[in-house]
Amino acid sequence: MPSLQPQQSQVSAPAAPAPTSTAPSARSASRRRQRSTRLTVAVALLAVATLLVGWALVAGTGWLTSLVAVAALVLGAAATRITHTEVMQARRDAARDRAEQASEYAALTAERTAENAVFAADMRRKIADREEVIDGLEVALSKAQRLAADQTRKLNAEARRADVAEREVSESARLLDASEDRAAEAIVLVAELEAELDVMRAELVSWKAAAAAKRAESA
Repeated sequence: MPSLQPQQSQVSAPAAPAPTSTAPSARSASRRRQRSTRLTVAVALLAVATLLVGWALVAGTGWLTSLVAVAALVLGAAATRITHTEVMQARRDAARDRAEQASEYAALTAERTAENAVFAADMRRKIADREEVIDGLEVALSKAQRLAADQTRKLNAEARRADVAEREVSESARLLDASEDRAAEAIVLVAELEAELDVMRAELVSWKAAAAAKRAESA
């Protein structure tokens, strides 16, 4: 009967996630430097406007105050524009970062989904192979159990026949011993009868001789 041996296989796990690129970190550092430079320029413009207004107030000249006021207004507007531009740029950068992160997460999710699908398919294949091997082993085990049961029945039948034969041999030996005893008794009895017959024959001869002698005397 062919023997079935289960195939050993190692369970494959999903691959480790690939290391993320350092490009987003470099871009974020560059943006922070640009943002810091723009904010520094805006603060510097406001500081210059403050200094000009203070100098104009100290000087007390009307036309100079008007000119400084206009310059301060222009500088404030420029600082406000720079700040507004920086805020809008920060919002766009944040939106772009979120979009990039969402795209990376989507790609990572798709990669993980594909890896999980491959892993699940591999596990299903290995489970099917193992179940097939188990089915074969169960069939072989059933056959072996039936064969063992048949051999056990045959062994029990042989044991019973051996017991019967042993009892028959024992009975034959007992009958043989009894026959030998009866034969010995018969031999003894024959010997006794032969001895008694010899005695009787001797007595008969003596009686005949005595009778003959008596008839001779009478004649």
